[in-house]
Amino acid sequence: MTQLHPDIRNTARALIIRENAVLLLRKRGPGRGEYYTLPGGGQQTGETLEQTVARECLEEIDAEVCLQDLLWVADYFRCRTTRRHVIEMVFRCDVPPLYEPRNGSQPDRYQVEVCWLRLDELERHTLAEPYLASAMASYSGQQASPVYLGCFRDPVFA
Repeated sequence: MTQLHPDIRNTARALIIRENAVLLLRKRGPGRGEYYTLPGGGQQTGETLEQTVARECLEEIDAEVCLQDLLWVADYFRCRTTRRHVIEMVFRCDVPPLYEPRNGSQPDRYQVEVCWLRLDELERHTLAEPYLASAMASYSGQQASPVYLGCFRDPVFA
């Protein structure tokens, strides 16, 4: 049994969709194999969620994003060396029209590349966020208000 990490980690992520594909980070970690995650990460003290998304996207995908709506709020317990409670906010974002996927100046740990993955191929790949596949399956692109997705156990890192 892993120990419970006492802090709740707020994270903010960018959902960027273009031509039926989502922009993802492809990662490869020791003992985890290959998996995909949305750009984004932990909120720093004094930083708004919007600032978190903007900073993380510059660092990871080398792009200034245009932040749109808050789409989803999910919370889950991520198990690695400790069990940590994560509250994750996902914002719909856009990248400039001529953006080509590339790593930013401070790529995420274990980040291999930034890539477009077709929405109809998501189920064939391992996603780090335990809620993402089901949330994406029901996403219409026109969601008007945030949705609390509930609490999930992270099967990838359990």
